[in-house]
Amino acid sequence: METTGKNNFPDTIVLIHGLWVTPRSWENWVKFYEARGYKVLAPTYPGMEGEVDGLREDSSPIAELSVQKVVDHYASIIEALPSKPILIGHSFGGTVVQLLLDRGLGAAGVVIDSAPVKGVLRVPLTQVRSTFPVLKNPANVKRAVPFTHEEFHYAFTNTLSEEESREAYERYAVAAPGRILFEGATINLNPNTAAKVDFHKEDRAPLFFIAGEHDHIMPAALNRDNARKYRSGIVAFREFAGRDHFIVGEKGWEEVATAALEWARNPQPVPMQ
Repeated sequence: METTGKNNFPDTIVLIHGLWVTPRSWENWVKFYEARGYKVLAPTYPGMEGEVDGLREDSSPIAELSVQKVVDHYASIIEALPSKPILIGHSFGGTVVQLLLDRGLGAAGVVIDSAPVKGVLRVPLTQVRSTFPVLKNPANVKRAVPFTHEEFHYAFTNTLSEEESREAYERYAVAAPGRILFEGATINLNPNTAAKVDFHKEDRAPLFFIAGEHDHIMPAALNRDNARKYRSGIVAFREFAGRDHFIVGEKGWEEVATAALEWARNPQPVPMQ
């Protein structure tokens, strides 16, 4: 796999979605980047190839997912490309991007409202409340667990009106794999976790953390702590005021998409505050 496409810049962008949604959550971003001349891929997790309505009717493929399965799936897609792409991941997709960069995949990575990797110790109360509907029942480790609209509104769309939140819920929301949520909850207790990176890796591609000021499930402070863990390479962090976890779909998403692409094309380190 070559490092870049023509003109010494990556010509492909791979978008990786988070939990409780599908690649449909990237629908505006795909068009936005394609209009700028990029080839854009937005693959789903293995087994989640159906539409939102179908996955709501039968969520059994979601229940089978694990961190390792998802990361290996995306790695196989990226390794088949002719050159290294820009990787952009939201929420758990941000964790996946961090793990892919640790494997040497990707020309640059942007993680948006990222779930953490092993070593990040902060556990905000809003995150505990957001994930409690899954983690309250140990049996959910083998299930696909949906949010109610009220739970989705708190965790994802807390800056939106009730009506706006319900529209987002109806269009995008599916169940999430309990196994991945439990893996995340025990990440720092498991020496064999798949969600582990080498924070000192010298040849890691540049990595940009984007966070939303009002994100409940993956708060900005959590993303800042994750960024600070990196001790090598080019790493940057930016917090967007007024944004929640639905940052890739709420009003003003174009500003976030532009910032992600501009940084990936010209990575610059930013001192952590």
